[in-house]
Amino acid sequence: MTSQIIYTSNLRTTATHLQSGSTIETDAPTDNKGKGERFSPTDLVATALSACMITTMGIKAQSMDNIVLDGTKSDVTKVMLSDPRRIGKIIVHIQFPESLKHLSEKEKSILEHTAKTCPVARSLHPDLEVDLQFSW
Repeated sequence: MTSQIIYTSNLRTTATHLQSGSTIETDAPTDNKGKGERFSPTDLVATALSACMITTMGIKAQSMDNIVLDGTKSDVTKVMLSDPRRIGKIIVHIQFPESLKHLSEKEKSILEHTAKTCPVARSLHPDLEVDLQFSW
């Protein structure tokens, strides 16, 4: 088992990662009867996409000469659709630190391809639009 989720009340859950014991609380968003005081489950999907992209780039960077992704950050925007209610678009803007401005176009291309083909990206439905932007 990977995790256990408990409904705690008032449209909230607590998810426990069984290997580490770390927890994440969720709350329904304000536009769907919640308080929006925690990540919503759909927020976690969008966040997981970006975290996976950065993590897999970090794995790839470890096999490349003198590339350290420390300080790389991402801004994520989730756009919901209705009928049926679902995530319609995830906008991910990955920003690299000044220390990586020296990378060659080939190195940048390798890292960008790695992000685009991360496991979460490959697991999302093809109807979900992903707008991925890189700022070097």
